[in-house]
Amino acid sequence: MQGPRVTVNTAMVNHTAPTSHTNASTESSPADSQDYENGILNGFKAVAPVYDWSSEIQGIILSSFNYGSLLTPLLVGYVAGIFGVKHVVDAGLFICSALNLFIPLAADTGVTLLIVIRIVQGIAQIMVLTGQYSIWTKWAPSLERSQLITIALSGVMLGNFIIFALGGLLCQTIGWPYIFYIFGGIGCVCCALCFLLVYDDPLHHPFISTGEKMYIQRALAKRSLPIKAMIKSLPLWAILVSAFCQSWAYLTMATHTPIYIRSVLHVNIRDSGILSSVPSVFAFVFMIIGGLLADFLLSRKCLRLISVRKLFTAIGTAIPSMFLVSLYWVRSSASTSVVIVVRFYIFRSISFSGIYVNILDIAPRYSSFLKGVLQVIMSTAGAISPTITGFVISQDSDLGWRNIFLISAALNILGLMIYLIFGEADVQDWAKEQTTTHL
Repeated sequence: MQGPRVTVNTAMVNHTAPTSHTNASTESSPADSQDYENGILNGFKAVAPVYDWSSEIQGIILSSFNYGSLLTPLLVGYVAGIFGVKHVVDAGLFICSALNLFIPLAADTGVTLLIVIRIVQGIAQIMVLTGQYSIWTKWAPSLERSQLITIALSGVMLGNFIIFALGGLLCQTIGWPYIFYIFGGIGCVCCALCFLLVYDDPLHHPFISTGEKMYIQRALAKRSLPIKAMIKSLPLWAILVSAFCQSWAYLTMATHTPIYIRSVLHVNIRDSGILSSVPSVFAFVFMIIGGLLADFLLSRKCLRLISVRKLFTAIGTAIPSMFLVSLYWVRSSASTSVVIVVRFYIFRSISFSGIYVNILDIAPRYSSFLKGVLQVIMSTAGAISPTITGFVISQDSDLGWRNIFLISAALNILGLMIYLIFGEADVQDWAKEQTTTHL
């Protein structure tokens, strides 16, 4: 759902009108299409309304997707880990997809209703994302976790690629509302497939062999959560802090890349969508490659587990930070800027075989709950970074972008240093034995 909200945001906003009104819509005639030659494509306005939203309002709308998800993962991860995740994932996918169909009406009604729907969609998507880890703890053998999880998560990048690639064209031809109609409908179809094919664990799946069930099935038991021990665990905090910093940088890029390409590089809306899609397809491929490479190094015992996690985290953090810093100074060249953004996504995708899998290494018994905690941290970054980015850019549309890139890179490096110092990959003492420790 990241793709529709950032792609369409550039088409929904009237970039040439004053920003004094928060939800005033405007229509334009076909004659406005002559602006295409100047890099400002207004063709989509003839078939869909646009709104006079300021940079601050746009930042709030982009951030609102994460507002309601700050605490949701804690409950969803815990409940899904105990009672099963199938219905949680099914419900989350359906709610998020169905609400997409109402986005155009909400936008025309007012910013407040649009924000409310985005908050509910954020909660629903957390149900899906958090539920995935509950499934993998019951399906993924330890030496196959990196590749299986990264293959699953790479679907996010593939989806972004498809939506970005088609978004600009759809906005120009039939109007931005149809992006929500089309992909909302596709999401509902996926709900039906998920309901039929996804199961909580191998034991209840009707389409796999007995031998495969015996290979991957794990003994399940209800466990008390060692909350106090978790709070005191430096390796856990190293993962969470690093994930927050990485998410800040990534979500800044993910939510504002189309806006940057459109407003700073002056690329029209159709080509902006195509260019915004290119990084996602590379990230999709290299996320899978990273997972395969990580498991290869582990299976051949080339490196210790913690060395693999730190190496992939360092590659996925330090190199993208350098690209972030350089992005502002090459803004005169659209092609160079896009190449740098692509490289940012490529190397950032490598980190998924680092800190994001590390949760399963240090506490496999509590991975569902801890994935929920991790999602809270990432959602917090997502709730803050677009809002701050919109505010900073509104103060200075030129230097604001430079400051945003520098802040993101600095946070990235800070999180990496903390993880390199305190990160571990051994199962923690509090995760080895069942405990009754409570707050």
